Amino acid sequence: MAGGEDGSRQAGTRGTDGPAWAQQLLEHLRPNGRDVRQVVAWLADAVEGVASLQDGTGTLLAGTPQSLDEHLVEAVTAGRIASAAWEGQGRHLRLVRVVCPNPATAGVLAVSRATPFDRRAADILTHTVQVVELLLKAEETTTAALRLERATSDLRLAILQLLMVEDTVSARRVAAGLWPGLLDTDTASVHVVEGTAEGRDRLAQDCIDVTEERALVVLCPAVDEHVIVVTPGEAEARELRRLIGPRPRTFLGGSARHSLARTATAYGQAVSALAVAHFRPDKAAVYAERTHPERLIDPLALRDWTDRVLRPLDTLPHHTRAELLATTRLGLEFTAVNTAKVLGVSRNTVRARMERVESLLHADFTDLTVRAVVHLALNIQVHLTDTPAGTAPPDAAPASLCDLLAGPAMRTWAQDLLARLDQDNRDLRRTLRTWITAGGNAERTAQTLGVHAQTVREHVRSAEPVLERQLLAGGTDLYEVVLAHLALGDLDQHALHGTKSGLPDSLVHG
Repeated sequence: MAGGEDGSRQAGTRGTDGPAWAQQLLEHLRPNGRDVRQVVAWLADAVEGVASLQDGTGTLLAGTPQSLDEHLVEAVTAGRIASAAWEGQGRHLRLVRVVCPNPATAGVLAVSRATPFDRRAADILTHTVQVVELLLKAEETTTAALRLERATSDLRLAILQLLMVEDTVSARRVAAGLWPGLLDTDTASVHVVEGTAEGRDRLAQDCIDVTEERALVVLCPAVDEHVIVVTPGEAEARELRRLIGPRPRTFLGGSARHSLARTATAYGQAVSALAVAHFRPDKAAVYAERTHPERLIDPLALRDWTDRVLRPLDTLPHHTRAELLATTRLGLEFTAVNTAKVLGVSRNTVRARMERVESLLHADFTDLTVRAVVHLALNIQVHLTDTPAGTAPPDAAPASLCDLLAGPAMRTWAQDLLARLDQDNRDLRRTLRTWITAGGNAERTAQTLGVHAQTVREHVRSAEPVLERQLLAGGTDLYEVVLAHLALGDLDQHALHGTKSGLPDSLVHG
């Protein structure tokens, strides 16, 4: 037996086999080759046998399953012995204890072969155990780092979702533990950075690096290509612009500054600006401070009308009211699916909250006109918070929506906007008006006009660059166009007096 082992060792030395297997084993420590399963497979080939790695519970981690003596395995994993050898039934077995990153989960590397273990095979096994332990430790460190990274990412998303529902107190409390001072601000802007889905993690890390963790960087839960950044200061916004400059297929949209409680509004503005950024040479855009219809209406009268429209929600607890309003704001801007992802709730929850608002306001959100009116009220609530309620005499009739939209400034704005469509001989204005009446449904519009549904879509799409507003995507741009039609009486007037299903008097007259 001894002579056979010595002869094998000498043959191995003459053939310089020792350095060769050692070099092969070291190759498994290179960054692109660190795989415990590959190491165990290599070990089996190197000793011309069968190898397996299992943890203390008997779970196979790598290699080929083997029938092992449970008492012997338990003695090795418990540390009572460091290794064991067994011979029988035509095979020779070696068991070696493998120290895992957590000592309580020590494992066993088992190797069996048809011939006895010579010096070469024993050396290979000994050194392989060392490599396996190093790889397990590195794997555990990597896994722990990934867990920490995921937990941190989830925490950032949780903070954003709290801001979305206006729970700034809880958001600050959660952020204070890891990022002291991050939300010590009254106002902030929201930026959305768009890259590629496969490069988003790297993009998000770069956003964290350039803002030096002075901004809240979140992987958008709704769009795989988006990174959402809440920027308390202007310096962080400038750094984001510098970041996207040299990057291909990377765009940036930013909102105006808002209070933290209006993060949901700021997010909608950033998404709107992002669409514009795609057509800018510098690939960046800030939400345009263009003339919005609510700025053309007497603010006192508008504030009174808004208070009356939203008054049914005033009886709700503050947190519930804020939750419903935040969900409705996002739900009127985006799809239920994307709203749910942003808020971290289910689609059914989004629909249930919006249905509750519909019930309280006696509204029907399937009607585009109703959506535009409620969207107007929610915008007014955000932008006119500092405007005092009106001081009209108690017996004076409150201004209706018809009155508010009939002002000369409002009508002039509406006429200038929609008149742009008159230059097209396809009568885009008629198609758009009919499409709005049909709730944005191309098929129903086509039936009314006697054309193909694709023709309707092409007309609406052609109106977008003329009006400088996105229509098919819905949201703020579309609602402004709806209000322009209402101001000019281009939509059925009976809809303004509550006789149309889905547009009740409470919304029109307050």
